[in-house]
Amino acid sequence: MPYTWFTLERLGVVDWLRRSACPKKYSVQFVSITGRVSQPFYFFQTIKHECAVTWQVWRGEFDAMLLDNARSKGAEVRQGVAVRDVIEDGARVVGVRVDTPDGGSRDVYARAVVDATGRDSLLSRRYGWKERDAELNKVAVWSYYKGAKRDPGLDEGATTVAYVPQKGWFWYIPLHSDIVSVGVVGEPGYLYRDTRDPNLIFQREVQACAWIHDHVKMGTQVEPVRVTGEYSYHSQRIGGDGFCLVGDAFAFLDPLFSTGVFLALKSGEMAADTLHAALLANDVSAGRFQEYYEKQRHAVTSFRRLVLAFYDLTFSFREFLQEYPELHSLVVDTLVGNVFTDLTPL
Repeated sequence: MPYTWFTLERLGVVDWLRRSACPKKYSVQFVSITGRVSQPFYFFQTIKHECAVTWQVWRGEFDAMLLDNARSKGAEVRQGVAVRDVIEDGARVVGVRVDTPDGGSRDVYARAVVDATGRDSLLSRRYGWKERDAELNKVAVWSYYKGAKRDPGLDEGATTVAYVPQKGWFWYIPLHSDIVSVGVVGEPGYLYRDTRDPNLIFQREVQACAWIHDHVKMGTQVEPVRVTGEYSYHSQRIGGDGFCLVGDAFAFLDPLFSTGVFLALKSGEMAADTLHAALLANDVSAGRFQEYYEKQRHAVTSFRRLVLAFYDLTFSFREFLQEYPELHSLVVDTLVGNVFTDLTPL
């Protein structure tokens, strides 16, 4: 998502991405159920800034780079350590209890704790704050191909979203080393309609989507099929006395518009700024995180509104913008990640 660039620049890692083999992503395109391919939505047509060019990253490599960057800037990094629980002093979180690589356990104390446990959502589960999004009850089934078809020119690194029946879609994401990530998202009743075998589901849907089938037929599937469910959720709160939540530990939204990395990085940046001010003031109470919560909730809600519109079979973005052309810029702002602004008219 283009507006991820600003956090990456602040972290000092944009040059790493420029030097990397990660394909450049200039656009997103959509394929209708009938196979009609939209004109690519080129970010540079509406954003006159360097952030209009993004990258398709392998998450493992990308995350390792971010970890190394943190280490190089003075963070103490411990790998192979799993957080088992938090340590409380009354209602205040004062540290974490961890399992160590040697099979032991250790208590680690801190002035503030950040829950970055992702979809494990350690603290929102612990405190009963986690809420599933019943309107976005989806399942994802995906794999990877080597040697699959890529579009020419600027579109080589484009993300393609291909509609499937019954409120679903395929993603097609080119990665480096001639690998493409291919996955289908749909409602459980649709994807599990005649089998629960992930391989059969995946191949059935690939065969049924002409654009996807045409692109993968020349490639070779090189990874097992994976499945994940309980797709979208959020936490009722984003922090308490002595702690806060970031990224997927706070909320996860259907990845239709590739919001995951953006929300993770942006929430991490905002949480860091909030904690910096709180520690300087020697006040890491729950109230310190209220503004952070409101901004993150606003961002997730803004993205969610467009995701729900996509899944509404009676809704058309084209018709909507024809009727309300004055809202075009706000739709674009949401799609590129400029969501920490007033989007009330939408």
